[in-house]
Amino acid sequence: MMDSHTLAYLQELMQSATNGETSRGTIENFMVTLRKEFVFDNVAVYLQDEETGILEIAYARAVGRSKDAEADAAWGDEFAGQVVKKGKLLLQNPKADVLPDDRLHQAYLLGLPILIGAEVQGALVFVRFGGPVYETDHIAIASLAAELLSALFERARWSEMREDLQDLKRQMQLQEDFVSTISHELRTPLGFIKGYSTSLLRQDTSWDAETQREFLSIIDEEADRLSLLIENVLESARLQSKTLPLRFQPLRLDAVLRDVVQRIHARHKDLDISMQLDTVPPVYGDGVRLAQVFENLFTNAIKYAPGALIVILLNQVDDNAMISFIDHGPGIPKEALPLIFERFYRVRGERTITGTGLGLYICKQIIQAHRGKIWAESTPGQGTTFFIELPIDSSG
Repeated sequence: MMDSHTLAYLQELMQSATNGETSRGTIENFMVTLRKEFVFDNVAVYLQDEETGILEIAYARAVGRSKDAEADAAWGDEFAGQVVKKGKLLLQNPKADVLPDDRLHQAYLLGLPILIGAEVQGALVFVRFGGPVYETDHIAIASLAAELLSALFERARWSEMREDLQDLKRQMQLQEDFVSTISHELRTPLGFIKGYSTSLLRQDTSWDAETQREFLSIIDEEADRLSLLIENVLESARLQSKTLPLRFQPLRLDAVLRDVVQRIHARHKDLDISMQLDTVPPVYGDGVRLAQVFENLFTNAIKYAPGALIVILLNQVDDNAMISFIDHGPGIPKEALPLIFERFYRVRGERTITGTGLGLYICKQIIQAHRGKIWAESTPGQGTTFFIELPIDSSG
């Protein structure tokens, strides 16, 4: 019958293996608990890389007589490989020609397979320098340790798979939303183009010149909208595959921003824009693509914060140029904020606003291609600020 001391030890050992994830701290606590009853000098955990199959150190520590030298990964590699290859517990005693007083070369090794999903995918290796040999009770405790670590790593693997499945599910939902959205977005301009062109071609009706011009203007605008929609879809695909060409050169961001604001004002004459642009050193970038990003942020502000003042700031922060786009609109819900730069994502409840969920994704990909960062901060009811950070051109 198991005594209370042994039972308490086993319970503590099991708890240390189940509290937490496969972080170094969790394994460290487990090994500290294990060593209360099972003595070892060195310990190492090896796991196979999922893609290459190569054994890699997941954890290594020297706690006994070799502590001054710390854990040397070389001493366990070959032995761990044998454990994984044979898929069973192995013992290895020191060579007979080692001098008795050379304790650091009198290594008693115990290796146990780590199973993940019923397959051997790693090894747990213990080393005792100068003994003692591993008795039956010691091997039983070490075997339990290997099983607990196997369970720990298997839980982590399942957790990763669950997260991957959730991410895949979310991506599939985004793509379904995109298909629904793109279908609507394509039908709308096509419906206008078909409707007004059919009206103009009717032989039983005569349209005056002003009406004809109005119909043709609508057809022209909707054709442009359709062309932009298709271009955004194609461009997002090129950005995702890293095949979008970029033409880099030194740029003055204040000049790029002023050009964009001039074009935006030409299309939206009543738009209230305030600019505070410091003189900052040039950045190295593609002026056309950066202008596309700025225009996209203006389009977003016009869509989601109609009539609100838009403030543009440009200043230098350390070795970076910082651009801030500030609107005083309704803001973005907290739960949506981390997702707005994902491909096809659109804020729930905004179905009345046209769009494909590609604009901010394209912005992020372009900024990342410039070795920069883009992010947003928002307070619902008070507005949203988009920040863009671009490295200053050091070649000048």
